[in-house]
Formats: sequence, structure tokens, C-alpha cells
Amino acid sequence: MLAILFLLPGPIPSAMAQTGEPLIWLKRDLPPLTIFDGPKKGLGVIDQLLPMLIAGMPQYQHSVMRVNRARGLQMLHEPSLVCDAALNWSKEREKWIAFSIPVFRAMSNGLAVRRVDQKVLTPFIKDDEVDLAALLASGSEKLGIIAERNYGEYLDGLLKQAPADALAPHYGNDALGSLLQMQRLGRLRLLLGYRPEIRYQASLQGIAEDELQFYPIRGTGKYLSGYIGCTDTPKGRQAIVEINQVLRTLPRERLDEAYAAWLDPESRSDYLKDTKAFFDNLAHP
Repeated sequence: MLAILFLLPGPIPSAMAQTGEPLIWLKRDLPPLTIFDGPKKGLGVIDQLLPMLIAGMPQYQHSVMRVNRARGLQMLHEPSLVCDAALNWSKEREKWIAFSIPVFRAMSNGLAVRRVDQKVLTPFIKDDEVDLAALLASGSEKLGIIAERNYGEYLDGLLKQAPADALAPHYGNDALGSLLQMQRLGRLRLLLGYRPEIRYQASLQGIAEDELQFYPIRGTGKYLSGYIGCTDTPKGRQAIVEINQVLRTLPRERLDEAYAAWLDPESRSDYLKDTKAFFDNLAHP
């Protein structure tokens, strides 16, 4: 797979004009965190965070680079000072990526199914949650996933243990869009992902929200934390120290509201309350 890699166009903030150690910020098309195209281009949570981080770190010579998932992970293995502001933490990744303190909270991944097909999940639902381990072990349905994506430690563990024929991994820059089309055509009934991302991509493809039903997955917890990750080198680890200093000064409510805006109305108030409590506890354990 060829990686698409180029500098993002647009005005450069004044902080980016400063001389200093070059720092490359990687951006992947990952709604609602980063959005490259469409009516909400540039309005993602990380799209709004990144200029604030850059302004708070004038000691670096910043550039922003658009990459696909595979190229972004490859660059984090390389010696140049590179950071990605939208990563999940895992023990495996911590071996080769330096991570920041938590940046934002995201709703955990769940299962999306078309309402006309939701009966296939009935045997695996308990207390409104899907027992994904039992579903995968049954071999009764294929699960659409984005290849090489980190879904969080618990789900990644389940996917690694799943029979190969229980998964339908999709590669490519528009993997989720392709999976949604496969689901729409009946070639796939179940899809794993973040509800806000699936809702957004479905809307771009003319799939009405009431066509889909979402289910949380048993054992995952309600939220995941998002982190900034930099190359695990002396310069990368120093950058993380300075990134953490800036993060602690940023207006927390602005980021929380930016993510909450992407949630369905009934989830927003709980999310704002829960994420405030999480970060309050983090600041004052």
C-alpha cells in the first residue's frame, strides 16, 4: 500500500515561524478528531487542539504533515522528532512510543449493525451489551474492522484471539467508508468502531442514523483516553515533557465541548460530567 504523504496547505501560525528543533506533527483523517474533507473540514477535536499546542511551544520549528495510518506508525519508528496527537495507549506501543498524559476522553468502541439485521446479535446481548468474545468464537458472523487499528487493549486482545475467518479487516485510506458500504450492501452485518466516527462517515454516504443500531461491548468500559505520542528518543521524550506542561494549562472545557459536540444528544451531558470528573481526579488524585 502506497502511503500518501504531503504537507498540509494553509497559513502557518506565527509560532511555527520560530527557529528551533524541527517537530513534525502527524495528522490522519480520523473524524471526529481530525477531518480533512467535507463540510466540517478542520473542525475536529485535534484540529482545534493542535494550534494551541503549537502556540504554546515556540521553542520548536513546527510543521504539520498529512499521513495515512501505516505511514504515520512507520514515522514514529524513525529517529526524526515526530508526534501524533491522536493515539491510543497500549503496553506494546509504549515500548517504542513516548506518551503524554491523557489529552481527551473518547467513547469506547462498539458494534454497529443495521436495524434490519440486529436480530443476529440477540443471542450475544446481556444487559444491553454485546459479548464480543462469545460472538467471535461462535463463527456465526464476520466482524468488519479497520486493519492495523488499535482499538484499545481489551478489544485488541479479543481480536487477536478471534478465528481468522471471524474478521473482515479492511485496508486503505477510506477503510471505514468501504466497510459501511459493504454493510449497506449486505456483504457484512457487523462493524466495530467509534460511534461518533461511524455516525459522521455514514452521514457523508447518505446513510440515515436511524438505519444503524449501536451496542456497547461487554468488558470495555465506557471511555478510552486519547494521548499524544512522540518518537521514543531523547528529543521525543523531552518534547513530551514540554507537551505535558502545555496540556496542563489549556482550557479543559473547550476540548471536552469539542468532543461532546459529536455525540448524540442523550450521551452529551453524561460525557461532559464523566470527563470532567476524570480530569479533576487526574489533577487532584
